[in-house]
Amino acid sequence: MTTDPSLSVPGLDESEAAARLERDGPNELGSSEKRTFLRSLVGLLREPMTLLLLACGGIYLVLGDVQESLLLLGFVFFILGITLVQEQKTERALEALRDLASPRALVIRGGERRRIAGRDVVRGDWLVVSEGDRIPADAAVRISTFLTVDESLVTGESIAVRKSVWDGALPKARPGGDDLPFLFAGTLVVEGSAIAEVSDTGAHTEIGRIGKALGEVKSKETGLQRETKALVKKLAWIGGALSVAVAVAYGALRHDWLGGILAGITLAMAVLPNEFPVVVTIFLALGARRLSTHHVLARNIPAVESLGSVTVLCVDKTGTLTENRMRVARLSVDGSELDLTKAPMSSLPEEVHEIVEHAILASRVDPFDPMERAFQELGTLTLKSTEHLHPDWSIAKEYPLSKELLAVTHVWDTGTAERVVATKGAPEAIARLAHLDAEATAALDERVQALAAEGLRVLAVARARLPLAAALPESPDGFAFEILGLVGLADPVRADVPAAVAECRAAGIRVAMITGDYPATAEAVARSIGLGDGGPALRGDELAALDDAELALRVRRTDVFARVLPEQKLRLVQALQATGEIVAMTGDGVNDAPALRAAHIGIAMGARGTDVAREASALVLLDDDFGSLVGGVRTGRRIVDNLKKALAFVLAVHLPIVGLTLVPIALGWPLVLMPIHIAFLHLVIDPACSVVFEAEPAEGEIMRRPPRPPTEPLFGRRVVGLSLLQGSAALVGVVGVYAFALHRGQPEAHARALTFVTLIIANVALIFTNRSWSNTIAGTLSAPNPWLWRVSVGALVFLAAVVYVPALAGLFRFEALGLLDLAAAVFAGAISVAWFEIIKKRSRRTPT
Repeated sequence: MTTDPSLSVPGLDESEAAARLERDGPNELGSSEKRTFLRSLVGLLREPMTLLLLACGGIYLVLGDVQESLLLLGFVFFILGITLVQEQKTERALEALRDLASPRALVIRGGERRRIAGRDVVRGDWLVVSEGDRIPADAAVRISTFLTVDESLVTGESIAVRKSVWDGALPKARPGGDDLPFLFAGTLVVEGSAIAEVSDTGAHTEIGRIGKALGEVKSKETGLQRETKALVKKLAWIGGALSVAVAVAYGALRHDWLGGILAGITLAMAVLPNEFPVVVTIFLALGARRLSTHHVLARNIPAVESLGSVTVLCVDKTGTLTENRMRVARLSVDGSELDLTKAPMSSLPEEVHEIVEHAILASRVDPFDPMERAFQELGTLTLKSTEHLHPDWSIAKEYPLSKELLAVTHVWDTGTAERVVATKGAPEAIARLAHLDAEATAALDERVQALAAEGLRVLAVARARLPLAAALPESPDGFAFEILGLVGLADPVRADVPAAVAECRAAGIRVAMITGDYPATAEAVARSIGLGDGGPALRGDELAALDDAELALRVRRTDVFARVLPEQKLRLVQALQATGEIVAMTGDGVNDAPALRAAHIGIAMGARGTDVAREASALVLLDDDFGSLVGGVRTGRRIVDNLKKALAFVLAVHLPIVGLTLVPIALGWPLVLMPIHIAFLHLVIDPACSVVFEAEPAEGEIMRRPPRPPTEPLFGRRVVGLSLLQGSAALVGVVGVYAFALHRGQPEAHARALTFVTLIIANVALIFTNRSWSNTIAGTLSAPNPWLWRVSVGALVFLAAVVYVPALAGLFRFEALGLLDLAAAVFAGAISVAWFEIIKKRSRRTPT
């Protein structure tokens, strides 16, 4: 009869447990001070972009343009809502950590087992854990039976580790590796059982330390946000100064102060940069929706822009590049090997049947361990029609894994006069059980090293026979084992990963693997997916010995980082950022959270990832498909590309508007534009710079370009210069038409209508030419963009109405135009973009 060891462990009494709970606090991660809604709102209202939007809305309201005012104020509330939601990201991440770290717990108190809430576990409690349990606190193992634990959430290792019994003297060590006598909160028991004494709870646990690091990492403002704020500030100051100057100059020169105020207000409406924050918001919001079609959820909207600028993608191996499950990859029998990864197999050659049979016999009937499940899956698939599966046999004795002998041995009653003995384990342990001589041991070791070099976890399998009447030995050493061969197990790479990595590299995106797994495994996975140049991995212990300057040099030429601790992942991300890289980091475990938070873009696995990883990330791969990330990068690049075109269009169309306000004042001509004309122009400009350019398809070579250099501003010289040239050409055209009309002695209403039609035609032409900066208008007509035609046709229909409907024409102070006038306006408006079309056509003919 077996005695339950927990019966001799009294544990804490309830009064002592209550006192410790009161003194140390609950077993959960402490939360930082919450930002109230009012505090967050006040902070956001102080942002310059928000203030400018409110100011623009107020101006339109004062001018009586209620619709435009309400539209702008609606955008203000939209932006505030998005940002307020993101303000709570860190707190939600910590909340997810608290939930993970506080499962239900089975403890011994007062000599009895009790199931309590994980938050009520205290230091000194005795935990009872078994297969499938989530460990609620850090603890030292006091009694153990064949205990193995999956610590991938805090180490990144894909293989479960063995646990030994604490001797009472060994100081607490960090997680990772076999035969440590310590358990860590949040990890999972995959096999065996144990009784452990709690050493740390709450924020003092290993998972709590990670949570503290996560809380200390601050989010970074994106380059787009910084550039937009700076540009909006500059244009607001310039526009304000020009408006005041125009009002004063008009009033002083023409002795018409009311007209001067009207001219100043008109210029302010033309120059005020309300489109910029609106365009950026719409592009990012609609971009987030487009990302969702690639199974990428954008939790942090500004990160959509950064995705197209990524220069380094840091990838966690386990569960990201690999499937996070074990599979039999090689069978080595009598010096020959069978590769099971080449093609799906429904049957196996006869010569390997016995090694698979005995690997299953040396495993549990209903296994939880990933390796034993891999054996059972292979046998079910390939041996179901053979005599090598034995559902009717029963275990007579089990010899569990121990620190002294790294092998598991099962003795089976077969219903005959002979028992079958099967063992599997570390090759050196099986070699000892089989009593191999030096030469045979060396040959076996050579085969083991060859398999290990491919990143495989290698086990040996052996068999023995024993008469039913014979007594069972005290240890497996008493059997006469015969080695059947070696089994190589792998965590298989996801099928689409090699192609996705190749596409990333073609797009100029460097891929770096950061994992807690062994160097040989990491290097083998890297080779299989075409990562890097096959150079050696940088190990965590080597990384710890480097200072920041040395690490910055190493990260430039190293693509594989192995045996990396959680805080080292964070340090690697920060080292890459210090070299000027735009860093994206994928991950799924608790150990990835600080690095995900620190990266420019944290990308969590949606299906397999932990809540902690998802909450710490800007993006989530909903289907855990690495290939979806490539589609996300393509979408991010398209968003940035089209955003540049939209902003260039905005700058370009404002130049002729500003010019038509200033030139008549400077030359003493009648005013062309008044507030109602500016409002009409926004009916064209606002949808064009938002939905039309946002809906523009990606250009063909978008994934063959290098990423935008991190130091290159979105509003660089090329964008601003191109915009100014386009706007200047349009300005020359419309001012020329107005001057020609006045020179011919046409009435003011006729000249104003002719000039306004020319301006609208020039605006529509700017939309068409800015669809592509490399392809001509004729070449882009086949690219679908329904919003282009809706906006263009709508603008022309409304233009016809305000020119030819008498009531509207009177409101706009227009006079109806003849066909020749219309032809002249269309020609002048279209010719203003002809130079850009010629440049694009010639550049396409020039060999690269």
